[in-house]
Amino acid sequence: MPAIRVTKTEAEPVKRRLKKLGLYDGKRRPKREGEFVLLPVPEDERVYSLGYEVLPLELPLRPERQLYKNLESVLTGRLSEEELKHLRRYDIVGDIAIIQVPRELSHRVDDIVWGLRKVHPFIRVVAQKGFHEGAFRIREYSIIWGERRLETVHKENGVRIKVDLSKAFFNPRMKGERYRLAQLVRDGERILIPFAGVLPYALVIARYKRVKITAVELNREAYELGLENIELNRERLRGEIEFIHGDVFDVLPELPAHDRVISPTPRGVDALALTLDRAEKWLHYYDFVHEADVGAFRTRILDACAMLGKECEVRVKKVSDFKPHVFKVCADVRIR
Repeated sequence: MPAIRVTKTEAEPVKRRLKKLGLYDGKRRPKREGEFVLLPVPEDERVYSLGYEVLPLELPLRPERQLYKNLESVLTGRLSEEELKHLRRYDIVGDIAIIQVPRELSHRVDDIVWGLRKVHPFIRVVAQKGFHEGAFRIREYSIIWGERRLETVHKENGVRIKVDLSKAFFNPRMKGERYRLAQLVRDGERILIPFAGVLPYALVIARYKRVKITAVELNREAYELGLENIELNRERLRGEIEFIHGDVFDVLPELPAHDRVISPTPRGVDALALTLDRAEKWLHYYDFVHEADVGAFRTRILDACAMLGKECEVRVKKVSDFKPHVFKVCADVRIR
């Protein structure tokens, strides 16, 4: 299968053009070669008429969206069918694999690590996750293989995000959601992001749109990582990010209203009235809701709009599973 060779500065616009033409092979990974990037394309005559250098090259296949299926296929034969049923989904953050080993597979840890390294040869750490601790939702981890660190640089949506899992919360599964919001935003908007963490939402939006973002975070270590991330991506960002260290409930009342507020609200925190009050056109409010209570959640938002004298339209979208029958949801609130 062929690949197109372009410079790093051309890579993103060429990739977008290829996608529009239906000529980008998303099943394979692009590859960086010095100052160039190799973009996977199908065997199609149109590829050769675009004016780019085309090379006959096999690029590696991407893992499937549900990564555990790849791990399962690798471990077939090493684990029994019954043991394979207990495999759980895992996450990749930078070069760290994060897993949860159920009791039924505690004697198979070495096999699972072997499988992960087979599927993802770039990983340097395998960490097992424990429970969330404290006000900042920091999860405990135990390193079961590799380098003794939880700091890494994670790449997504065209930005680089420095993360230390022992100091700040970060959820790689929200990659698609962050991209979705970036596509909803329009150039020129003023955006407010409370509970901003290490700035994943702000960075992705500022990567694609010329906007002014004000982000707020209380966790000092997450705030300092966020400042590093602004510098790490300085040349990639189209938008501007102002980052404030402080408590959302103290800072937001002192700020003006913004065109759009994006609130990745921590579990157990109620910031609906506060964030809605700061939004002029749009609020994207995240919460954890039982499937039986989605309608009540929507009604609660409409009631809050009425209390503030705002006429709103509300669409509630399930973003991810949290636990049986409970979902992380996003309420897209349009304020007329």
